[in-house]
Amino acid sequence: MNVSSDKPTAPQITDVFALLGQPARLQIVLAIGNEKVCVCQLERLLGSRQAYISQQLMLLREVGLVETERVGRHIFYFIPDQRWLGLIQQAASIQGVELPEYKLPAIEDCEYKP
Repeated sequence: MNVSSDKPTAPQITDVFALLGQPARLQIVLAIGNEKVCVCQLERLLGSRQAYISQQLMLLREVGLVETERVGRHIFYFIPDQRWLGLIQQAASIQGVELPEYKLPAIEDCEYKP
């Protein structure tokens, strides 16, 4: 019996874990947390280029870890299912790792102010 299909309806769990296994993507997910975040905020917070952050967000979006909302010319990213954050926190706890806490910066020309 072949259980694979040409067009899966949901992301494979291994794909999600593989994406979260890359430190920059894990940082992005943790930085978003419970907020709606603009790329400009992540750029300033993480010190990475906008193009790099956007590329990572696109991958996270493809597996459903983040979704978007457009406000004017800005696109905001958020985590639609907070259980992912809980899973990351549990994994860190099991490993005895303290996760970083991020405070999103306010960006002058950005429409979202944390």
